[in-house]
This record gives sequence, structure tokens and C-alpha cells, in this order.
Amino acid sequence: MSDTFATPFALLIGSSFAFSGLFYHLYQEKKKEIVKLKEIPKFQPDHHLLRILKASPQHRLQYVAVEGVVQPDGEPLASQFVPKCFGVVQKVIVQEDWKVWNNITQRWSNKTMDRKVNSNTVPFSLASLGAYYTDILVKVQSPLDSSEDFLELVHQQRKRAQTGLVDAVLQGVSGEKPVSQDVREEMLRVGTSLTAFGEVVLEYGDGVRIQPPRDGRTYVLSVGDHRSFIERHESTAGWWRALSAFCGITGSAVLAGMIYDGSKGRGGKRN
Repeated sequence: MSDTFATPFALLIGSSFAFSGLFYHLYQEKKKEIVKLKEIPKFQPDHHLLRILKASPQHRLQYVAVEGVVQPDGEPLASQFVPKCFGVVQKVIVQEDWKVWNNITQRWSNKTMDRKVNSNTVPFSLASLGAYYTDILVKVQSPLDSSEDFLELVHQQRKRAQTGLVDAVLQGVSGEKPVSQDVREEMLRVGTSLTAFGEVVLEYGDGVRIQPPRDGRTYVLSVGDHRSFIERHESTAGWWRALSAFCGITGSAVLAGMIYDGSKGRGGKRN
């Protein structure tokens, strides 16, 4: 095999093994993370959690998982676009797509801008999963401080920009013209299964709240129960492992092919 052909294959082999090592490292790190996640104590909003809190120093648990169902403490938020859709956290995003003239390339390029983002929240708690009635609720504090996206897309509408003659003239002068407007509404809906990871504190009386941890650990609100949260992380670990194996096998196959071609070439020369 000539150097002209060998060089690209050598680069392919090197990059394959490098990516295989990188993906395997990510897989190992994710495995360690999953082990730590499984070690976090898990509770539901019930009397067992209340008893543990009362027996704990300073009536607080530094970092635990609480899984339950979202329940507003008062009146919920109503969707601006979907009838009979109620939630406790709401975000309305208005995004515009524009065309911008580039004098250097003499072409129009795309540009996206968030024109308006409105966020609303109302106080809410987690109630026990599957319970018809419970007198123990866990209030969720500072939901917007969560590191994970827990909002569900409930409405999306795209409108094409309408331009007249005057607008076209102004756009020619400014070098910018609107293309479309995208309106999205995201909500944490009432009745959603939610798992919260944070610091749990016993309030006055028998009130319980979960809040961002004071020790700097990550505050997480994740849609679904605790098991589904762990399964998502295990799925990610599986993808890293599969990618590591694929890159390793690809690099090994190409290397074996080069060795085989090289041995054939040397054998032919001896003959």
C-alpha cells in the first residue's frame, strides 16, 4: 500500500481509537454517576418521610430524592392557548427568524432572536403517588433554579411574516427582513409525575419543603418517577458504551485490513 493511500487510513485508525477511548471514558464516568444516584435516599410525601425528618439533626435531610405528583397550593395557571390545560410553571417564548444581508458574501443569512420570554409560577407541592388523599405534601421551592428542563411543550405555532411595499423598501435599506414568528408555550402541568432532588426541610408544624441544596449539589426537578430518571441515565451510559465499541471495532477492522494488504504485498514481492 502506497503512502498516499496509507496516510488517510492511518488517520482513520488513530481517530477511531481516540474516539473509542473518549466514549469509553464518558461511559465509565456515567456509570460512576449512576452508582451515586442510586445511593441517594428516595422518599415519597408521606408519614415515613415526616418521621425521618423529625428524627434528623436540625430537622433537615441534606440531599434526597422525593417523587410525587404535582399539585397546586392554590389556583393553578391556565394555558394561554390550550383550553382546560392547567399548570404550576408556565413559559411563553416568542422567537423570530430573520434574513440578514451580508455585504461581504453578498448573500442573505439566517438569524434567530428571542423577542420575548415570559415565565410564571405559582406555589405547588408534591403529593404521594397513587394516593387518593394525603395530608403530607412537600412544597417545591425555587423550581426555576432546577438544572434540568422539566417543562412540557403544550402549544407551538409558526406564522409567516407579512410584508407590504413600504416594509420591503425599509428592509432593503436596513438589510434585514422578518421571515417568521414562532410562539411556544411550555408548562409543568397539574398531575405530572415529578422527582425532585434537593434538600428537604421540616417547616413549622408538619410542613415539609424541598429546596436547592446549601452544600452546592445540583438541584434537579425531573419529569417521571425515580425509576425512569435512573433508566434515562442508564440509557445514556449504554449509548456511550455502544459508540466506544463501534469506534474500536472500526479502527481494528481498518488496521487488520492494512496489515493484511501489507502482508500480501510483501508476499508478492518475494515471489
